[in-house]
Amino acid sequence: MSKQHLDRILQSQGFGTRKWCAELIADGEVSINGGVVTDSRITFETNGLQFTLFGEVWTYREHIYLALNKPADYECSRKPSHHPRVLSLLPEQFALRDVQPVGRLDHDTTGLLLMSDDGAFIHAQSSPKRHIPKVYVATTHDPVTPQLVAKLLSGVKLHDEPASLAAVTCRMVDTHQLEIVLEQGKYHQVKRMLAAAGNHCTALRRTEIGGLKLNALRLAEGEWCYLNEAQRILLTTG
Repeated sequence: MSKQHLDRILQSQGFGTRKWCAELIADGEVSINGGVVTDSRITFETNGLQFTLFGEVWTYREHIYLALNKPADYECSRKPSHHPRVLSLLPEQFALRDVQPVGRLDHDTTGLLLMSDDGAFIHAQSSPKRHIPKVYVATTHDPVTPQLVAKLLSGVKLHDEPASLAAVTCRMVDTHQLEIVLEQGKYHQVKRMLAAAGNHCTALRRTEIGGLKLNALRLAEGEWCYLNEAQRILLTTG
């Protein structure tokens, strides 16, 4: 349990500096339990606290854990060069909380992307030592063949990797589409593996991380949701 002054609570949730949050409170923009609060120095228990700001209800969260169904043509970089950054799909205050992608998807890769402001969570999810499986559906330029699947399963050599990289599992989905499961998370890994195996990736979508499936979240492209504890546990399972 933790009690904090209301202005500090709003600041921690990304709504601006403490001074700015105090001004919002003084102007009557914040309501708690149906009543307007104008004293920024009143303390509240943060656990489960809900407050209304600008007519929208928010729940206090010490850390944010999100899943986003990433569309194409958004960059995961903090300083995008050619496309909007993926953070622009989230509420503005999340950027002030330093919410960031867990790993990266290329601008033209779509699907399941995790985001958080919890550094320990980001590190744990990104660490190659965790061997968290990630499922991708790749569309190929040339038809998928049994020989292509076999190469990806046995391992292909990439020019800047000391050892061959192999898929955990790989199966044909359609004539020009395959599902591939990886654990390593190397740079452009699916695209480079397909190229090394003699084909070319024309579209790529991530559908699962650990045991968390994008379809189960029922998110349209560009939509996001908070992840509860049970869903976060799924991220550690295969």
